[in-house]
Amino acid sequence: MTIPRRAALFALPVLTAKPRAAAAATWRGEPAQGALLVGQAGAGTRLALDGNPVRVGADGAFVLAFGRDAKPDAVLEIAHGGGRKEALRLSVARREWQIQRIEGLPGGMVTPPPDVLDRIARERAAMAALRKVDSPEALFAGGFYWPAQGRISGVYGSQRVLNGEPRAPHLGLDIAAPVGAPVAAMAPGRVLLAADFYFLGKVVVLDHGHGVQSLYAHLSRLDVAEGEAVARRQGIGAIGATGRVTGAHLHLGLNWFATAVDPQPLLPPVQG
Repeated sequence: MTIPRRAALFALPVLTAKPRAAAAATWRGEPAQGALLVGQAGAGTRLALDGNPVRVGADGAFVLAFGRDAKPDAVLEIAHGGGRKEALRLSVARREWQIQRIEGLPGGMVTPPPDVLDRIARERAAMAALRKVDSPEALFAGGFYWPAQGRISGVYGSQRVLNGEPRAPHLGLDIAAPVGAPVAAMAPGRVLLAADFYFLGKVVVLDHGHGVQSLYAHLSRLDVAEGEAVARRQGIGAIGATGRVTGAHLHLGLNWFATAVDPQPLLPPVQG
């Protein structure tokens, strides 16, 4: 499958910003539903997105993100090093989402059996705790690479209907490939999680700093341990069919704290 270029993924909105505000805080990309923007701020600048403080590194690096269902407008508050404050109103582009229907799944694949509900609750709580990690290293700043090669079998934001029942939106990118195909880190990071979950199967979560985390699910094996530092494109596991899946693939997730974003616009136009 040919990977769409970034410009085709969403329309570019217009920013209603004064030039001086843009100079104080600039970023790559444009605000859109599902977008993660990597930015650079001037010395001493403080930022807040819709009233929520945004970490600005000692080198000025910062991240902004907008969820799948983000509202059409957002406000970035900028406090300059000299004390001057201003608000930058952002226009957040709306995206259209695919509807994906999967029929004929066994009942246990759609509705988990009662005897695993406690396990699922514990795993969700553990993941929610990880999403609060806010480390200072801007390991995301060097960009992201494809973690695996294969056919794109699922895209971010699509609405899945399983056996006729609407489910939560798919908040990741699926790459289909044979079991055992290598999976590598999108960017340098630290291993926050290397475990076996009910839905996700064998899963790795990497911390890239400032709340940015990548997730690699349904692996056939884990090649890293929790607490380990990994380099960009370092092997972390292999594609599998563990957890709740219908076939071998990598589910790639990308988060800014609890906000799941679309990994694909941040990746090179072609796999490599």
